[in-house]
Amino acid sequence: MRKLVAAIGRLFCFAQVNQSTVGIKERFGRFEEVLDPGCHCVPWIIGSRVAGKLTLRLRQMDVRCETKTKDNVFVTIVASIQYRAMEDKASHAYYKLSNPKSQIQSYVFDVIRASIPKLELDDVFEQKNEIAKSVEQELEKAMFAYGYEIVQTLIIDIEPDEKLHGCVLQQMIRQRQKRSFKSRELRERLKLSISLALELPGRGRQ
Repeated sequence: MRKLVAAIGRLFCFAQVNQSTVGIKERFGRFEEVLDPGCHCVPWIIGSRVAGKLTLRLRQMDVRCETKTKDNVFVTIVASIQYRAMEDKASHAYYKLSNPKSQIQSYVFDVIRASIPKLELDDVFEQKNEIAKSVEQELEKAMFAYGYEIVQTLIIDIEPDEKLHGCVLQQMIRQRQKRSFKSRELRERLKLSISLALELPGRGRQ
């Protein structure tokens, strides 16, 4: 039924653009204007047509990037990117970029692989918000020219190499045991100091 209605609409030179979408109108293959949601007259008999439609909805993609830290640990950084086409730059988004996901992924790879090798593994965990901000800033500058807005960028996961999981766990256990030993040693010293302090007045009286 929808196809029949659309065919009748085209026959009478009408085109429908849905909500949260814009249409790209061309005339004899040349861009003419951006069509807002609603019904539009597109007279095909004089070469006009709707070349395509572009969604303005918020989209999200996760990018996984493997790289190596300064202390030679392989990690996989997972970045979550929220982006959307800008209505006032819809023609740029439609004509300049055929695959925005691939372009965004390339920029994320470039930033992460340039920043992570300068940091040790512990610093990567501590500075993940700063890394996300750097990725977002570079994406904003690059994607604005293509008519896309970067809404938010987050580092949602940092995955060290699986071989290191056991080593890291053992290291954490050793560190906790060391802290526990120092704590016990400190308590024993404190007890000894208190005992000596209590004994001194009695010795003075003798």
